[in-house]
Amino acid sequence: MTRFFFLLFLTSTACAPLDKKESKENELSSSKTDDYFRVVEGHDEEIDQDLIKKGEVLIAYSDCLDCHKIENRAKGPAFLDIAKRYPYQEVYINLLSRKIINGGNGSWGNPIMSAHPNLSFEDSKAMAAYVLSLDKLED
Repeated sequence: MTRFFFLLFLTSTACAPLDKKESKENELSSSKTDDYFRVVEGHDEEIDQDLIKKGEVLIAYSDCLDCHKIENRAKGPAFLDIAKRYPYQEVYINLLSRKIINGGNGSWGNPIMSAHPNLSFEDSKAMAAYVLSLDKLED
């Protein structure tokens, strides 16, 4: 009978760290999801259709789609997720334009976006404006 309780004790203590580890991993993965979809509050400004069209063409001829997809997360966040996070406002277009030129990390987890220093600020603004317009144009 003593062996039975001893084996029961060993079994319960051996499984306990696994359960804690799994629950810790579940906590971490859910917090990553929450951070990933953090939304910046604000109202959308008027969308400049010419700027959007220019941005769409620039992205089509750039290396953006190597790391980003329109609807699905790849190496970087999906363009639609970026559009859902930030309102269509000049301040966020400028912020994303600087990130396109200088590169960035941390806003969407571990991936690091490479810098594009040869891109002009005006072109990067058009690209950022296109990305931010994506979920607004679906409505």
